[in-house]
Amino acid sequence: MAISRLSFACRHSIHIRPSFFHCFQKVRFSSVAAIETLYDQNNFNKDKNQNLGDPKPPEWKKWNSKELGISNSTISRPTRKVLDGLKKNGYEVYLVGGCVRDLILKRTPKDFDIITSAKLTEVVRAFPRCIIVGKRFPICHVHIGDTIVEVSSFSTTGPKFKVDLSNDISCPIDCDEKDYVRWKNCLQRDLTINGLMFDPYKRIVYDYMGGLEDIKKAKVRTVIPASTSFQEDCARILRAVRIAARLGFRFTRETAHFIKNLSRSLLRLDNQRIMMEMNYMLAYGSAEASLRILWKFGLLELLLPFQAAYFVRDGFKRCDKRSNMLLCLFSNLDKHLAPDRPCHSSLWVGILAFHKALSDQPRDPMVVAAFCLAVHNGGDILGGVKMVKNFTKPHDDIFHELSEPQNLNSKALADEIVDFAASVKQVLYWMTNSYYVSQAMAEYPQAPCSDLVSTSFSFPFFFSKFEAMV
Repeated sequence: MAISRLSFACRHSIHIRPSFFHCFQKVRFSSVAAIETLYDQNNFNKDKNQNLGDPKPPEWKKWNSKELGISNSTISRPTRKVLDGLKKNGYEVYLVGGCVRDLILKRTPKDFDIITSAKLTEVVRAFPRCIIVGKRFPICHVHIGDTIVEVSSFSTTGPKFKVDLSNDISCPIDCDEKDYVRWKNCLQRDLTINGLMFDPYKRIVYDYMGGLEDIKKAKVRTVIPASTSFQEDCARILRAVRIAARLGFRFTRETAHFIKNLSRSLLRLDNQRIMMEMNYMLAYGSAEASLRILWKFGLLELLLPFQAAYFVRDGFKRCDKRSNMLLCLFSNLDKHLAPDRPCHSSLWVGILAFHKALSDQPRDPMVVAAFCLAVHNGGDILGGVKMVKNFTKPHDDIFHELSEPQNLNSKALADEIVDFAASVKQVLYWMTNSYYVSQAMAEYPQAPCSDLVSTSFSFPFFFSKFEAMV
């Protein structure tokens, strides 16, 4: 896929600006564990004559939130205001989805999603700044200060399953009417670990899909059979990858099998949706683990073919536990980010272009360092040259993207920086052009090709830096 126009809003609340140079430093590779036993083809083949589906989830349970270590004080203030507003009007309210999972794991949720017994029109009447958004599955956006809190309603009908699941899924035993409503909503979730509901007033966590057991086992499992789930919505494949990477969880056997075998269904997604999912993977602190999983399951060549070609050329195996410069760059970026503290999408796109240009033509380590400093300081080449001349620490010679030092004088160093900046800018253009993507992939016939077509994309942040440098 060539990089498409990023027309979605990206919340870039990070208060620091990690430079390319900082991302370039040598790191320890901790995300290898995230892919170590994600999927064992031998075990799958051994059991291929047995029932493919994962075991059915255990009987539904109710848990006291205190037993799970959840404190209401960890719920954000805007979210509490919305919860209180709906509760005071007599409606049932719950936190639902990934935020409940993260609270159990003692992680900071990216955001908090609320579901209520109120109709969406009733939610709108309850808050002065509230609108209904979405057509396929409408929700409310409640504006509390500068924060948007998403509220969905039990009364809103979710997408219908296209196949009959009556033989696979049955209503839980001994549940009342309210339990049935909650269970039916959880059934529409993508993963069991996202199918948890938390009532902050009764302090009860409802688990109808076996999500807590999967959290305990660090497993990523689909709510309905994986083949059905991914065919219903192939974007769930990318969400499963993202969550496995972020949490360091492993896929269940069935989930892993159909991620691999249904990977080409991602070609049905439009570029904007793919870019949104890629941004979630690379901008929120789990980029290195995400790239490893994408490569392991044959998804990287569909999404980032330039980088897939690099892995092939570098002899990087699907289950390789080693690292390379690309993974090292993103590992350092991850250190500065978190689900509630992402970077702007232009940063990870720029890192991809930076590495591609360096991979195509290795550069003197001093040129690379001075270039990174110049970009970080708004395109100040002379400032970058001056700072890099004071470096005494030797460069890391394990990366083939770095050539032997040439002991360049200041003018030659500045000229090399300008040339490198032009190369990065050229790569940014290539990443928007499907012709160049296909040409690049043709150089590596052993790597599968991407059929995704790109649209133009502007990189105002990086182009503004480079215009002053070239």
